Amino acid sequence: MTRSQVIRTALAAGTAAGLLAALSACGIGGPEQVREAERTGKVAGEITFRTLQLKPAFTGYVQGVIDAFEQKYPQVEVTWEDVPGDGYNEKLVADAQAGALPDVVNLSTDSFQLLGDRGMLADIARLDGALARDYVPGAWEQFRLPGKGEGVYAYPWYVTPEILTYNKDLFAKAGLDAGKPPTSVDEFFDYAERIAGASGGRFAAFMADPKGRLPGDWQKMGIPILNERQDAFTFDTDRAVAWVERMKELYAMGAMPKESLTKSDDVNQLYGSGKIVFGPGSPGFVKDIKRNAPQVYDRTQVAGAVTGSLGHIGIYAQCLGIRKDTEHLDAATEFAKWVTNGPNQVAFSKQATIYPSNAAGLADPYFSDRGDGTDAETLARAIGAEQLKTAALDANTPVQWTNQVGDAVVREVQKAIKGEQDARTAVRKAQEAANRLLADAAER
Repeated sequence: MTRSQVIRTALAAGTAAGLLAALSACGIGGPEQVREAERTGKVAGEITFRTLQLKPAFTGYVQGVIDAFEQKYPQVEVTWEDVPGDGYNEKLVADAQAGALPDVVNLSTDSFQLLGDRGMLADIARLDGALARDYVPGAWEQFRLPGKGEGVYAYPWYVTPEILTYNKDLFAKAGLDAGKPPTSVDEFFDYAERIAGASGGRFAAFMADPKGRLPGDWQKMGIPILNERQDAFTFDTDRAVAWVERMKELYAMGAMPKESLTKSDDVNQLYGSGKIVFGPGSPGFVKDIKRNAPQVYDRTQVAGAVTGSLGHIGIYAQCLGIRKDTEHLDAATEFAKWVTNGPNQVAFSKQATIYPSNAAGLADPYFSDRGDGTDAETLARAIGAEQLKTAALDANTPVQWTNQVGDAVVREVQKAIKGEQDARTAVRKAQEAANRLLADAAER
């Protein structure tokens, strides 16, 4: 299970803090500088709709959604543009500087915060107070902004929840009951310890690289990542130290492949060859294993995500933001609601390993069908949907936790896992480095 593989987008989160500074430096700062559009009651006008990397795989689907909308609202013309993920946040900044943001724009949680924090997105809760009931509560809540009251600044679109994926044959060889998977971070480590003790080095429990687990594990354990003002990291706690110490112990025992401490790109190969017990916590990974390693797919079992004291699970979320000063607010909002309605989200989910954020869409029988209970991909879909309906969702890895911050923290933690420094020193130095990066970004 690597939570970040679920919730991280292809976007360059590492640039977010610097881009925020760039927006301010260019005078695109507070909300007062962006005119707020008002409803006219007339659904008409030419609007632009930007998506992220949906062509060519989903060209037919998206164009079909657009065509149907234009048929319903013949006075609206939608211009669709699809852009690559590389440099997407930078493009958003450039468009903001040029006053050229699209009317309806596809955002990840990173890019959502990038624009939302600067007051550049319309408050859809203000525009339509009853809208919340249309969406899964946990998804709706993802698009509030700290310090901005009850506002919601984007329509939830497609989501993917974290699940647990594991090799049930290796479970049995380790003396574990495949019907009783771990449910908490601490229990996950307990299982890893038993696997290390029983495997004799023939297989390991999970990947060692802490980059895939932080800050997700700490958030689940209730470790405060930031202070209340969100301007300083505060994870230097006894619980974080204990987490590092446990990782060090497990690494020494062989619960993780030694080489995986600094390499995170071979999990598919290792899991697909039966070398590790736990795979990434993504329903999409199950589909990949089914296609690429059918012999291991047959041994794969899925379960609900590992949680922590807060009961949260990770979620990967995409949304549609409305440009705050759009010239055609009614057309833009009606279009965003159209794209994210139940039928359209269900149709999209049947073409990709994603889930609807729309409550009616998630209630579609497609997401509750467990088949005969033996196919991991079918079960993963049902388990993921159940979690979306009930669990507290946590997609908001703080935007302050940039790639640079993550790398700085991981460098110190890796040293502790290898025994090159003690855990308490590692956590202290990690927090100091993270806060230096945060301060540097604020000064730019």
